[in-house]
Amino acid sequence: MKTVEFAHTAAAYDALKDDELVELAGAGDAAVFRTMMQRHNRRLYRVARGILGDDAEAEDVVQETYVRAFENLALFRGESSLATWLTRIAINEALGRKRRRRPTTDLSELDMINEQGEARVLIFPGVRMDSNPEVNASRSEIRRLLERAIDDLPEAFRIVFVMREVEQMSVAETALQLGIQPETVKTRLHRARRLLRETLEEKLGSALQDTYAFDGERCERMTNAVLRRLAEGPSS
Repeated sequence: MKTVEFAHTAAAYDALKDDELVELAGAGDAAVFRTMMQRHNRRLYRVARGILGDDAEAEDVVQETYVRAFENLALFRGESSLATWLTRIAINEALGRKRRRRPTTDLSELDMINEQGEARVLIFPGVRMDSNPEVNASRSEIRRLLERAIDDLPEAFRIVFVMREVEQMSVAETALQLGIQPETVKTRLHRARRLLRETLEEKLGSALQDTYAFDGERCERMTNAVLRRLAEGPSS
C-alpha cells in the first residue's frame, strides 16, 4: 500500500479514501479514527438497528464494531471495501447479541410465508425540511410511524429492507453481507414491502378522517386576520 503523507487536519482527512485512512490509523491518530467513524456510523447503525430493533443495543453494536475493527486493522487487506468489512463485523455482532437474547425464527420458515396479493413499492416522503413547524411535526410523525412499522417486520425481512431501501445497498452487496442468494434478497424485500403496506394501510386508515386538518398556527393566523378586518369596519 502506498505511503500517504497528508496534513493532520480534519478537512484533510475527510478528503482521503478509506484505504488511506486505514494506513494512517496505524499511527493511532484519534482524528483518523474519528473521520472513519463519522463516514460509516449511519450505515452500521442502520444495519444493527435493523437486526436488533433497539436503539441502545444498535449503538452498542456500532461501538463494539469499531473497537474490534480498530484493534484488528492489520487484518484488513483491502480485498473488500472498508464499509463492507465494517458492515460484516456489525452484522456478526448484532446477530450474536440476537442469539444470546432469544432464539431466532428459522429463516427458511419466513421464506415460506404466503405471498398472496401484489407487492407495491413504498414511496417514502422526502426529507426536505419546511419552515412550517406543523408540516415538520407531521413529517416527524410519519417517520416515526414508518420506523415502528419496519421494527414490526420479521427479522429476516427487516434487515433486508433496511439494507436495500433505507441504506440503498445493492442486491449483490446485501446478499454477500447476509450470506444468502440474490434471489432470496429480492424475495424477502418483496414480502417486506407487502407486509409494510398492509401495516401502514391499517394504521393510516383511521387517520384519514383527520386529513387536511386546519388548526394550530394556520387556524390562529386566519382567525386573527379575520378579526382584524372586522375591527377595521366594512370594506369599501
